[in-house]
Amino acid sequence: MAKKLHVGLVARLLIGIALGILFGSFLPTPVNRIIITASTLFSSFLKFVIPLLILAFVTMGIADLTQGAGKLLGLTAGIAYCSSLLWGTLAFAVAVSLFPHFMSASTFTAIGHPEQGMLSPYFTIPLSPVMDVTAAVVLAFILGLCLSTMRKQTAVLYEPINAFSQIIQKVLKVAVIPLLPLYICGTFVNMTVSGQTFTILNLLWKVFLTVIILHMVCLLVMFLIAGLIGKKNPFALLRNQIPGYLSAIGTQSSAATIPVNLKCAEADGVSPEIRNFVIPLCANIHMAGSMTTITCCVSAVLLMYNMPLGLGIIIPFIMTLGIAMVASPGAPGGSIMTALPFLPIVGIASDSAIASLLIALYLTQDSFGTACNVSGDNAISVIVETFYRKFIKKDIKTEGRSLA
Repeated sequence: MAKKLHVGLVARLLIGIALGILFGSFLPTPVNRIIITASTLFSSFLKFVIPLLILAFVTMGIADLTQGAGKLLGLTAGIAYCSSLLWGTLAFAVAVSLFPHFMSASTFTAIGHPEQGMLSPYFTIPLSPVMDVTAAVVLAFILGLCLSTMRKQTAVLYEPINAFSQIIQKVLKVAVIPLLPLYICGTFVNMTVSGQTFTILNLLWKVFLTVIILHMVCLLVMFLIAGLIGKKNPFALLRNQIPGYLSAIGTQSSAATIPVNLKCAEADGVSPEIRNFVIPLCANIHMAGSMTTITCCVSAVLLMYNMPLGLGIIIPFIMTLGIAMVASPGAPGGSIMTALPFLPIVGIASDSAIASLLIALYLTQDSFGTACNVSGDNAISVIVETFYRKFIKKDIKTEGRSLA
């Protein structure tokens, strides 16, 4: 009997990207709209599942931490926030040093709006999530911390929530992960049809390249630190992250990449209790890549219009945005939409033409910022597990002996 051919996740993601570009370049519009329709339907299903996934995994991730759940939550959130601040500040320093040498108004005028020319699906099915992402995160915190710290009082709730978590895992294994290449294919079909795939690099390649290099530096530094702290090979960690990185590029969504990112964390040797807590949580609170991209884009637009730009303006913006990003939806462009209400901090009206240019510039690089976000999440998971096992559990055991 012939051995069944197994195509790995990385290969399927690459095939989805390649087919999307080929289909968008050569297939007739009616056929491409069929692909986009299928991709859009899956996207609606994915948006419905994402809050349930966060609720299930974060709740059980905290609940299974029999020791130090509150400390672990504070540790993870602190690392994520500091990471976002650090890379946002570095992006500003690079932008003000390099961008003045090649910025011009004509460059941005030529881009237009990135959604122009995209094909629409033949039909959509309204499917609203049972709750938004922020509500899911907050509810998961409440339930998880109560289940972890009130074992006797909440014992009756543990098994139903655990069963719910297993149901979501089954949905991911049977429906979400196998169909991710289709979602990615549809994304690249539409990008190719609208001309983004090839023309954007010609128009904005210097800004684009600067941001991508910063993302690569960010990931290299984060995984070097993670490898040093966790005593793991940082290059092996980076290699394990490839499926998550490619998934994020195709989906443009941190939340949509959670299923693949959990597999990457498993390959890194991160324990289930830590990865099921850190990965879904960081998908919503760790935005180093998006912060880098937004800071570079804001700096570019301000420089282009000769508007005031300095540390006194950009640092309050970065600090505010680091907190506001927690509320960003796990969807393409979610981070820049979350940032819009805070643009007046840097002197940009949220409903102005300058804001529209900023959105257009950001969206051209959104997928790479998302890929940086989710990849950094796994570096954080390695760091958090190491600190948890070395310090938090140790402190709790010491407290237990002193009480005895």
